[in-house]
Amino acid sequence: MYLIEILYQHLIIYCLLKIVLLLCLKKLLLVQYIYQNNNLLYGVRFIAKAAKMLNEQYQDIHYNIVSGDAVDIIEKLDRGLIDFAVLVENVDISKYNYIELPIKNTWGVLMKRNSSLTEKEFVTPQDLWEKPLIVSRQAIKGRDLTQWLKKDVSQLNIIAHYNLIYNASLMVDEGLGYALCLDKIINVTNTNLCFKAFQPKLEVGMNIVWKKYQILSKASEKFLEKLKEIL
Repeated sequence: MYLIEILYQHLIIYCLLKIVLLLCLKKLLLVQYIYQNNNLLYGVRFIAKAAKMLNEQYQDIHYNIVSGDAVDIIEKLDRGLIDFAVLVENVDISKYNYIELPIKNTWGVLMKRNSSLTEKEFVTPQDLWEKPLIVSRQAIKGRDLTQWLKKDVSQLNIIAHYNLIYNASLMVDEGLGYALCLDKIINVTNTNLCFKAFQPKLEVGMNIVWKKYQILSKASEKFLEKLKEIL
């Protein structure tokens, strides 16, 4: 009888310890921060959906969203300052784990509604050869955009570079030039701006990436699980 009582007491202690450990694990998960970027705002919708699902279980998980182009974001990712990044297909992601998003973005031109090009259904390379252009510092270094333009960068009238399209949209609104950018990022509804797609069409996909061999936090692991569920 004495032995049974001792075993029973040990069982109670074990159960209590297990409960404490589970509570500690849950607490550890709840107070974690997940760092992401919103390099492409439309891709952040998938992040938002996953975050919403996750927060229904773990209300105290926090998210830090940072902005920038691929140059800025990849540097932060490599230094471990962010956990996940949304990047376009024309960025080399061979050294990262990634999930392809089921969406495509179309290249085009952000312009003022009173521009001479607004009457056109699409914009061709020739339409832009003499126009003052505002371009992404990342994209203009790649091959896709320059090949579509059919001109060497030195032959184009590039008057400004941007790393955030919002800043470029302000320049466009002030009449500085035409911004080459992706669709679905700037909402032009009820504004002085409009977007016209390229012809021939130029599309790019997007990926959510994270470092290979990185030990993710409990919160990041759970977030990744939710993300895979909705894709």
